[in-house]
Amino acid sequence: MNRANSNQPQRVPEMPKEMGAISVRSFGLTDQGKVRSTNEDNFLIAELARTLWVRQTSLPQQATQYGRNRGHVLLVADGMGGHQAGEVASALSVVANEDFVLHILKRFSNLQAGEEQAVVKELHSALQQADARIFEEASHHPRFLGMGTTLTMAFISGWTLFVMHAGDSRCYLLRGGQLRQLTTDHTVAAELARRGVIRPEDVSHHKYRHVVTSVLGGDESGVQVEVQRVDLESGDVLLLCSDGLTDMLADEQVAEFLMAEGDPEQAAQRLVTGANLQGGKDNITAVVARIENG
Repeated sequence: MNRANSNQPQRVPEMPKEMGAISVRSFGLTDQGKVRSTNEDNFLIAELARTLWVRQTSLPQQATQYGRNRGHVLLVADGMGGHQAGEVASALSVVANEDFVLHILKRFSNLQAGEEQAVVKELHSALQQADARIFEEASHHPRFLGMGTTLTMAFISGWTLFVMHAGDSRCYLLRGGQLRQLTTDHTVAAELARRGVIRPEDVSHHKYRHVVTSVLGGDESGVQVEVQRVDLESGDVLLLCSDGLTDMLADEQVAEFLMAEGDPEQAAQRLVTGANLQGGKDNITAVVARIENG
């Protein structure tokens, strides 16, 4: 398996930032689809906050107090492998990243100047740990050998977004009515298009469009991940989704649904329903987040 993708952060051109508190409204939905007998997709939406538990005091105050700063984690994993191994791999990647978020990432809920490289390093470490955990589980259960999962993870600290990615799930940014794919598809067909061997418009129909070149788990350890950094603006909409959605819906349809629904839950439901109406040939997962001034 080719794992030659760079793990160096690729900076998207900076946009003017809205200052002040940020509000993130999000909702996730996963569906088996119309063809698959099981659902091997998993997702996570988590919020990071500093918490003070007052055990005893002479002052009249709340026993639990929360800091003003929040960090937000969004994650989509699309498993692969027979005998339910894909479901196991994607679930393990979620659990491993939950553990990382709880014990490591919390300190970056209010990102300070000069900490960006540290965040990238920690996020990359999280995916490596999840990769190692999948291989460890497979080593104890031969029927899980070769299981793997894509993983697309977004971390929001203040008005800064980091996206860590391996596989062919996707992260999109909708801004000003324009939908932009932030991640790169790690497939053989997409790589052929990037090298100019085939036309970009031929990727969606190519016989190697689902042959993934970078995953957690799989045939060899040591996942290589793609890193993106974006400055967010009020009004931005993020979508993390599995290929079961994007195989069924064109980018124009995705943008239309996201613009039509202001509520993340309604937007996610409309996307999943739309993918099922187009055939639902794979598991479908959509996590939608709307960014606003707090």
